[in-house]
Amino acid sequence: MSARVVVITGAAGGIGAAMMATFAALGDTPVGLDLVAAPGVIGVFDITDPAQCVAAAQRIVDEHGRIDVLCNNAGISAVGDVVESTPDDWQRVFAVNVFGVANMSRAVLPHMRTAGRGAVVNTCSIVATVGLVQRAVYGASKGAVQALTKAMAADEVHHGIRVNCVSPGTVQSPWVERLVATTPDPTATYEALRKRQPMGQLVSCQAVADAVAYLAADTTFTTGIDLLVDGGISGIRIVDTP
Repeated sequence: MSARVVVITGAAGGIGAAMMATFAALGDTPVGLDLVAAPGVIGVFDITDPAQCVAAAQRIVDEHGRIDVLCNNAGISAVGDVVESTPDDWQRVFAVNVFGVANMSRAVLPHMRTAGRGAVVNTCSIVATVGLVQRAVYGASKGAVQALTKAMAADEVHHGIRVNCVSPGTVQSPWVERLVATTPDPTATYEALRKRQPMGQLVSCQAVADAVAYLAADTTFTTGIDLLVDGGISGIRIVDTP
């Protein structure tokens, strides 16, 4: 059992692709799930559909014998404050970011409980605890992911299953690059995002993947935590002095 079976949702995106490569490099067997085709992705798959989640989990168990790690990484964002955000925005984002995590966890956890072991890592965000402008819906959804992570950790600890989440700051991902490109001055926007993080750079997809791999490791003795990978944005403030 040295090679673990690692299920990764949102595997075709920047962070998901980095996770796939990282677990493969560790000698594990990563199995990707996404709405679009990509290397390692087993097919078109919608985490907002509970039945598809159950079918995908059963297919993976039938083919690989078990699921050792579940990375609930799929997510979408929305831009706007609470006044601008529409009911459709709330439904759309929560369907993926919150209900999708619940759907996939509901499908996989029974298999882990049977085995008496496993690890779940949810992709959260610093917006769960740090208020950022124009992120009302996204922030609320990630706050729910953080709370769900802690509740799942409490429920699963006696089943031998650890549940944690990772909270990146602003990630240099395809989504952020597309968002920056739509602004009136992309160069200035990118520079503002870079300076917002005290360490002076955006978070790389690889840094997030490394944090997820740490939380998923059999040697990691922790459950119910939120691991920040945010360049210091949520923990320190840098003030220029004369």
